[in-house]
Amino acid sequence: MAVQSLENQKEESVSTPLEKPLPLDHLERVEAWGMNTSVCSYVYRPTTVEGIREVFQIAKAHDRTVALRGSGCSYGDASLGAENISLDLTRMNRILDWSPETGVIRVEPGATIRNIWQYVIEDGWWLPVVSGTMFVSMGGALGMNIHGKNNYGMGPFGEHVLAFDLLTPAGELLRCSREENSELFFGAIGGFGMLGCFVSVTLRLKRIYSGQLSVYAFATPDLSTLFREFEARMGSADYLVAWVDCFATGKALGRSLIHQADYLAKGVDPTPTQTLRVKHQELPETILGLIPKSIMWRFMKLFGNNWGMRLINRTKYVQGSTLGNKKTFRQSHAAFAFLLDYVPNWKFIYKPGGLIQYQSFVPEATAEACFRAQLETCQRAGIVPFLGVFKRHRKDSFLMSHAVEGYSFALDLPVTKHNRERVWSLAKELNQLVLEAGGRFYFAKDSTLDSETARSYLGEEALHRFYALKRSCDPHNLLQTELSRRLFGTDWK
Repeated sequence: MAVQSLENQKEESVSTPLEKPLPLDHLERVEAWGMNTSVCSYVYRPTTVEGIREVFQIAKAHDRTVALRGSGCSYGDASLGAENISLDLTRMNRILDWSPETGVIRVEPGATIRNIWQYVIEDGWWLPVVSGTMFVSMGGALGMNIHGKNNYGMGPFGEHVLAFDLLTPAGELLRCSREENSELFFGAIGGFGMLGCFVSVTLRLKRIYSGQLSVYAFATPDLSTLFREFEARMGSADYLVAWVDCFATGKALGRSLIHQADYLAKGVDPTPTQTLRVKHQELPETILGLIPKSIMWRFMKLFGNNWGMRLINRTKYVQGSTLGNKKTFRQSHAAFAFLLDYVPNWKFIYKPGGLIQYQSFVPEATAEACFRAQLETCQRAGIVPFLGVFKRHRKDSFLMSHAVEGYSFALDLPVTKHNRERVWSLAKELNQLVLEAGGRFYFAKDSTLDSETARSYLGEEALHRFYALKRSCDPHNLLQTELSRRLFGTDWK
């Protein structure tokens, strides 16, 4: 593979003696977002491109590998490197350039979705694709090619990237776009941090004319109706997402609550200056103005078991199908988009074992049968997902894509010291259902895939092309994580 170098520099000599151990004051415990695994790593937090180069040199001198890490929002081990170096980019969070006229912004890799929307919204712009949490970094968003509740219309995050600068472990700083180093552009986006470190990202944002969305909420009694409603609405809706009651059985299997959200056209909002203010978007810190949300997880933990979650899911569906059914209301962009941030530390209800989120992407023709089988398999195993989220997707052109022309189903599975082996065994059963249905998986959510499964859905052609990029950008295989070793080993042949 030939790449055009933006900055062709020889590596500087390493001053650190080979025999000198890594400093213990850099040693920290680093945890997966799902809290199901953690490792000890030597954590470095540079603030400049030269600082990143220095970390690469330290790793080479000490025969260590480097795991790139942004905000640490991957559920599994995608940003973990046990007993090696963790390159934490959260301090590189500056806005480098912004044009309110064109909506083009250039940022450092540690800038989060929150940093960006707060910076641009009062100029009338929003990120075209966001995840369920606003704390994802730009480096992580590109490395995993995140998607949102509008993937069927807007595609993944990478579709809105105009260019990025990538620092490879080989020491080259490469400008990548659809025109320049295009093969690397489509390989590094979604390349789970294996080809280099993003050091700047240029995005095109979406013009909005109000800080509010028009949201329509309604219930569906079963899985088949859920699919029909999405098919009927995705041609006109700006966003579609469904919560699924995974405890429901029989004719009610897959019953759900759907939320459709649409942008407000110019002139519809009588006070756009007010609704576009950051203050209007900020999520409330209390419930009913009295109860601090910061303590809510402690109350929720009382329900962090099968019986409690069965009750919560049933109550949620009954309320949604009666009081909240077929209702339209206005909601801020942040309130609709960032449900995972609405109750701080909600995931603590899964402690001490944590959770995995099992998310599969299945083509339209086979998705309903596959997701029905997934729910039935989980129920038979006695490990029922506490939460199920359903979305529509479309294909994209990125090399290691998880996307299909079809649907995704994300299942939150609790992990305890007693059920851990059974959860991983259950995931293998679900994997087989997905592969038989022609489906795919998502590295940002994965905790359980094995090498055979990953190679099966990615295909030899994509892997061959990705391995060629890896050998060119990272010939000494400096960039590794627990996920990359689990799925692809260390040879990259």
